[in-house]
Amino acid sequence: MKLKITCLQMDIAFGNPSENYQKAERLIEEAMKENPDIIVFPELWTTGYDLTRLDTIADKGAVNTIDFFKKAAKKYQVHFVGGSVANQGEQGVKNTLLIINNKGQLVHSYSKLHLFKLMDEHLYLEAGEEKGLFELDNRLFGGVICYDIRFPEWIRAHTSKGAEALFVVAEWPAPRLSHWRSLLLARAIENQCFVIACNRSGHDPNNEFAGHSMIIDPWGEVLAEAGTTEEILSAIIELDLVKDIRKQIPIFEDRRPELY
Repeated sequence: MKLKITCLQMDIAFGNPSENYQKAERLIEEAMKENPDIIVFPELWTTGYDLTRLDTIADKGAVNTIDFFKKAAKKYQVHFVGGSVANQGEQGVKNTLLIINNKGQLVHSYSKLHLFKLMDEHLYLEAGEEKGLFELDNRLFGGVICYDIRFPEWIRAHTSKGAEALFVVAEWPAPRLSHWRSLLLARAIENQCFVIACNRSGHDPNNEFAGHSMIIDPWGEVLAEAGTTEEILSAIIELDLVKDIRKQIPIFEDRRPELY
């Protein structure tokens, strides 16, 4: 099964959801010229890392963002791995990844499990507890957020259940670009899966971001990689390759988790 994936590596207006929704509309319209099956957004794309004002700019229940993606999915008949949004709930704000199918249905939401203390996430966000497993077109995928990729056991919790591709949405800083590339390549190789990683570009008052969104195959070959500026990145993935590679080198059969 072939799927065309398009990542929207957007620069995010700091703390300005209205401006970011407008930009997202323009980028989706532009991306549809690529005829994608799935469009991927970066992490916290409606607000950026304006964490100190989340009590006023977070999306309550993620309602506005879900509605935005539902309308776009129905209009263009495309799936969205909708990046993540600052999602205001009764217990606080979570960093929530949204999956909307091409019929305009919310398929799954996943809230970031591992909070990144270096950027003060633990001071303003509540951690999630559920897995990022979801289905589109009857195929199983995993979705994680940024810092999550530093926890290989968390990624394996998804691929050991059969996920054939991992979607990573991020606001990964430029000083650790080499880590971003190395970790993504490792996650693809060790899990024998596609990795689709959509990072943001640009900067905010405190950080410069790395860009370099990537689409990687299960052998660790880079199918497409963006630069550092705002960019629409696309590649075709062949999901049946995952099954073939997992037969050639049967790491999932050879695991000995009872001893780990």
